[in-house]
Amino acid sequence: MKLPDKVKIVEVAPRDGLQNEPRQVPAEIKVALIERLAASGLRVIEAGSFVAPKWVPQMAASAEVFAALKKRNGISYPMLVPNQRGLESALAAGVEEIAVFAAASESFTRKNINCSISESLERYREVIGAALTHGVRVRGYVSCVLGCPYEGEIDPAAVAYVAARLFEMGCYEISLGDTIGTGTPLRTQRMLSRVMEGVAAEHLAAHFHDTYGQALANLLAALQLGIATIDSSVAGLGGCPYAKGASGNVASEDVVYMLDGMGIESGVDLQLLVAAGSYICNFLGRPNGSRVARAMQAAR
Repeated sequence: MKLPDKVKIVEVAPRDGLQNEPRQVPAEIKVALIERLAASGLRVIEAGSFVAPKWVPQMAASAEVFAALKKRNGISYPMLVPNQRGLESALAAGVEEIAVFAAASESFTRKNINCSISESLERYREVIGAALTHGVRVRGYVSCVLGCPYEGEIDPAAVAYVAARLFEMGCYEISLGDTIGTGTPLRTQRMLSRVMEGVAAEHLAAHFHDTYGQALANLLAALQLGIATIDSSVAGLGGCPYAKGASGNVASEDVVYMLDGMGIESGVDLQLLVAAGSYICNFLGRPNGSRVARAMQAAR
């Protein structure tokens, strides 16, 4: 299949990338990071989540962060919500897009939110319906699409089932997450082909972690099947708290470099993106997880 001419990048560092960082990141630093990401040309930046602060302290100031952002035409700042209470907080903050988070693994779902996949989907049906009633767009996540820390390899049929249910409920886009980064290209294509029997490629996104160094290869495999939306995290920030040693999301800088080299438009200025990654890494006092960023910095 012909590769896409243009790819939408969904930047997830301010939420997925920072949520498990041990050093608390103040709201003003998050806002400064998001503004730098927007200045690089990114048009979808996941800004935070409305979850109980006792479970995810790093996201406690999400309403403050959202209120401080400069709202620009053409840039969206979705927020993750886990339940009806989270949706109410998002609505009160004036959020225009939310995301809900399901999984293709029964074990992961029970460990993460203490219910079955079917029960989780019923909970989200109410949340999605209420959001749509208020004119709020909803994006759906499906985690553990290629592997689970408890069950190992996941049946593509299970992924297809959850993705189709979320799409039927009204999610405009379904992000398929290789949460522990164990996927490989052919497995990626088998999974995507099964999912695409129920949800077309234009409504799917690829969200791959780089634990085993396969993320870019898996993204190329997804592009070959017509997937034109990629989730990534500047500086490779993030990781799975349920998978010991799991590294972060694929680095946005690495994705943009690959796309640029393939002649696929992303609308992102790589130099400005690298600067944004350096900004947050300097604050966190941690090395940059992007190989491209490290190479570019070393070449200066």
